[in-house]
Amino acid sequence: TVEFVVGKDKSFYFLEMNTRLQVEHPVTEGITGLDLVELMIRVAAGEALPFKQSEIKREGWAIECRINAEDPFRGFLPSTGRLVKFAPPVETWIASGEVPQDGGVRVDTGVVDGGEIPMFYDSMIAKLVVHGRDRADAIARMREALNGFAIRGISSNIPFQAALLAHPKFVAGDFNTGFIAEQYPNGFSHDAQPQTDTVLLRALAAVANRIHLDRSARISGQLPGHEAVVKPEAVVVTRDKQGHSEHVPVHVTPEGDGFRVKLEGLSHRIAFETPLREVVIHGRIDGRPFCAQIERMGLAYRVIHNGSQIEATVLSPFAAQMSMLMPFKAPPDLSRFLLSPMPGLLVEVAVQPGQKVLAGEKLAVIEAMKMENILVATQDAVVSEVRAAKGESLAVDQVIICFE
Repeated sequence: TVEFVVGKDKSFYFLEMNTRLQVEHPVTEGITGLDLVELMIRVAAGEALPFKQSEIKREGWAIECRINAEDPFRGFLPSTGRLVKFAPPVETWIASGEVPQDGGVRVDTGVVDGGEIPMFYDSMIAKLVVHGRDRADAIARMREALNGFAIRGISSNIPFQAALLAHPKFVAGDFNTGFIAEQYPNGFSHDAQPQTDTVLLRALAAVANRIHLDRSARISGQLPGHEAVVKPEAVVVTRDKQGHSEHVPVHVTPEGDGFRVKLEGLSHRIAFETPLREVVIHGRIDGRPFCAQIERMGLAYRVIHNGSQIEATVLSPFAAQMSMLMPFKAPPDLSRFLLSPMPGLLVEVAVQPGQKVLAGEKLAVIEAMKMENILVATQDAVVSEVRAAKGESLAVDQVIICFE
C-alpha cells in the first residue's frame, strides 16, 4: 500500500509504503469490486495479477468509519470493559462478496456481544463501511448505518463520527488534516453535537413513553370504575448540566398502527416497527423510514439520531409543573482529587504525600491500549494522600491522588 498526501491544487506527495493491507482496504474493494485479500494470497502463491491497471474500474463512492473503544467526550481516551450490547447495523455487503448494485453496508469486526475489551490491544473494534452512488449518497448511508450501530458497556467514538458526518464543512468537502483542531478547539463535547433533530427526538421520546403508559394501563386487577386512563397531554422535559430545564408540551394520540404527535406547532405520524426492548428502533415518520436509538434510563429516555442526542423525561402537565419547583443538585467539587480519566494500568506515581506540585507538573502515568497517558497538575497544590499504587489496575474516575 502506497500513501500520498494531496494538496488543495491537486498536487500530491509520497508519504510511505507499507507491505501489507491498510485498514481502509474495504474502501478500495468497494469502488473497484476487487477482493484485495484474495489477490494478495494468489500473488504470494506465484500467480500473476489477472488484469492490467487500465482494466480496473471505479464505481460509486465508499466511506469507512473506524469504530474505536474510545470516549470522545474525554479526549478520545481508551474505554475498556464488557460489551453489554454490541449490535452492528444489518449488513448487505460482506467481505469477499460482491458490492450490491444499489450500494451496501459492511461491518468487519472481531468482537461479539458480551465480549471483553481489554486494555492490552489497539482500540479499534470494528470497521463500518458503506458504498453509495456518489459522495452525498455514501454520507447519507453512513449516517443511517451509525444510527443503527448500538454499543453499550463501553464508550465508543460513534457520537463523534455521527457529528462529523453531519458537519456542514465535511458535507461540502471543505476540510483538511487540521479539521478537528479547527472545528473542536476545546475538544469534542455534548454541546458540539448537532442539534438539528430536537423536535424529532422529543417526539420519539413522547411516543416511547406513550407505549409504556399504554402497556401499564392494561394491568389486570384494576378496580371497576377506577381503571387507568392515559391522557394525550404531556410535557417533554430536558435539563442541562447547570440545571436549566426546557419544557415542551406534546399531544400524543393513537392513530392506526402508530401515533399522531403534535408539538412545537408541528404534527407528525410516528409508528414503531421494533419493540422497545431493543435499543435500535426502526419505524416510520410521516411515511418515511427512520432508525434511531431509544433507551429507557429510570424515568428518562435517551434518544439518539443522526448524531443528535437528548435525555428527556416525559411527564404529565401537573408533574412537569411540580418538577420546576425541585431544587437542582449541583455535582460535587472534585478539584481536590486526581481521578483516573480511563481504565488502565498505573505505571508511575510521580509524587508523594506532603509534596508541593506546580501546575503542569507530572503526577502519574497510566498505560492502556498501547498508549501512555501522562496526568499533570492543573493548578498549584500540595499532595495530602496517594490512594493508588504503581502496578494497580484503575477504573474510570478512580481516585489516584488527594490534595490539601
